[in-house]
Amino acid sequence: MFKRPASGGEVFASAAALKGRGTAWAIEHRFTSEHHEPDDDGWGVPLDDDGPSQPAPHTQIVEERVGRILSENQSPDIHFDLSINPYRGCEHGCIYCFARPTHSFLNLSPGLEFETHIVAKTNAAARLRQALARPGYRAKALNLGSVTDAWQPAERRLRITRAVIEVLAEARHAFSLITKSSLVERDLDLIAPMAQQRLVAAYVSITTLDGALARLLEPRAASPQRRLRTIRTLADAGVPVGVSVSPLIPFINEPELERVLEAAAANGATSAFSIALRLPWEVNPLFQQWLQTHFPQRAARVMARVREMRGGRDNDARFGSRMTGEGVWAQLARQRLEKACARLGLNRRRTELNLTLFRPPAAAATPAQASLF
Repeated sequence: MFKRPASGGEVFASAAALKGRGTAWAIEHRFTSEHHEPDDDGWGVPLDDDGPSQPAPHTQIVEERVGRILSENQSPDIHFDLSINPYRGCEHGCIYCFARPTHSFLNLSPGLEFETHIVAKTNAAARLRQALARPGYRAKALNLGSVTDAWQPAERRLRITRAVIEVLAEARHAFSLITKSSLVERDLDLIAPMAQQRLVAAYVSITTLDGALARLLEPRAASPQRRLRTIRTLADAGVPVGVSVSPLIPFINEPELERVLEAAAANGATSAFSIALRLPWEVNPLFQQWLQTHFPQRAARVMARVREMRGGRDNDARFGSRMTGEGVWAQLARQRLEKACARLGLNRRRTELNLTLFRPPAAAATPAQASLF
């Protein structure tokens, strides 16, 4: 059971922004039975007009041993059957992240705690080996990192994602990956040979080419130029790589759509897709506060356009429209994407991976029993 820190996680709620963090708001989650308000009684750390004066919170890593690692996809909008997410929470701090509300199930804030309290599934590779070794298992379309980034900063030390890929490589199990981290290049020694057998397709997320905007949207992710270099590195290694210009936020990064696609194509990307901004649950107030903090003159205009493409609502959770939106603006965005992809030679069809090469991995040997082969 994960418990809220003794501070209550509310100490930064009054700050408009924290350097290096997507939000300063430790927003209470939708299941909470307690409500907190910051208050200065004269005995604690003094508050000033700009918020608390103490340093920003450090990232905490909580190690967890999970019962299973493969999650089945229930959405018809997503092009894979299974997913693996080695971490819960993400230090990249992307303000728009649709996964923020999942921290509510840990009794943690989808706001600041989502990016400062990271749960690492330390036995992910062992659980994957067990799942793939089961007699009835059949290879299915699998994605790595669909919810939180599998190559976020904690991975540099913990190497959980790499251990997962080692099992997939041993089993010759095809998978796709999506990331906005250059750390994926570390694992090219595993990924590139698999790509030669059509066992890997990579997608790099680039929301903007503007470094200043990227630092506000996704403060601890790799810079846009570094991600373009990652696309080039993957492509040069023979890995089919696409670009995700997601989420597309009206009047924020939406004007850059064609420029991002052009830069990605110039660096070796062969496919592209885009997903409209989604604001489920606690993401909605978090994102709107972010807008008011960084783009106050544009905030009302942005939200009006979001509602226009969401049937008058802030968010639309319906299958079939939640990823693309509806209405004139959503249709125009799709047309722009299609025309740019056609002009740049970006085949919008996803890479077809080979599921026929799968072979069950060897069962993990116990200390008292080593493998005979």
